[in-house]
Amino acid sequence: MTTQDPITYKKIEEAIAYIQRSFRQQPSLEAIAEEVHLSPFHFQRLFSEWAGISPKKFLQYLSIEHAKQLLYHSQTSLSEVAYETGLSGTGRLYDLFVNIEGMTPGEYKNGGENLTINYSYAQTPFGNIMVASTPKGVCYMAFDDEANNAFDALQLAFPKATYRSILDQHQQNALLIFQEDWQQLPQIKLHLKGTDFQLKVWEALLKIPKGKLTTYGNIAQQIEKPSAARAVGSAIGDNPVAFLIPCHRVIQSNGILGQYHWGSPRKAAIIGWEAAKIEGVIC
Repeated sequence: MTTQDPITYKKIEEAIAYIQRSFRQQPSLEAIAEEVHLSPFHFQRLFSEWAGISPKKFLQYLSIEHAKQLLYHSQTSLSEVAYETGLSGTGRLYDLFVNIEGMTPGEYKNGGENLTINYSYAQTPFGNIMVASTPKGVCYMAFDDEANNAFDALQLAFPKATYRSILDQHQQNALLIFQEDWQQLPQIKLHLKGTDFQLKVWEALLKIPKGKLTTYGNIAQQIEKPSAARAVGSAIGDNPVAFLIPCHRVIQSNGILGQYHWGSPRKAAIIGWEAAKIEGVIC
């Protein structure tokens, strides 16, 4: 069987459905493989090739999404959340959040409490943009022609933070990227939260030269996860900082520009603008 044939697809579909039904029991690799009548070794290889992540990692993602819902929507204690998610205790819950979300479960539950975020709006060659920052650096940047929509999205990421409509130095440095000589820009500081995998993908995006393009497969190769192109695409789509982390420079291997969180037409416009700027057409 290969990852492209219908039989494999059916096996993987059955496995995903089983994990979704049974994640509270935290089934082992052997139990999942037995459910779809494959050896653990063969199932691990097929699932990883097809999904771009291991069965264990997929189970962790389902578990943490369930835990996040419990933490966000109720007064459930951390020990109760661990129990409801099928974890043996708060220690495993803590490890799960730190490894995948880049924060502790308590920090997630607080939703940015005690964090002050400044935000402002600006005009760019590609429409309105919101940029937000903490004292450590830029934490959010998004194109949106509707200011209220942009602010709502920011609040979803940090629901309990204190917000101030202030243009600070971090934001000013970031916005200069649309105006100044890129080689002379002051250092732009970022304050991002993400999984280890997401951070590796975003770091790889920062290495794409201005005016150049790469593919999802190439990014997967750079982070030494050659079979994880789908997961790379998901991490790129979760980029919280438009333009500064240049997810717009990633296209499909067939040359098609592909999707963009802030609209495919805007992606095409940015790519053309950068190429022209490199060639000296735009001052």
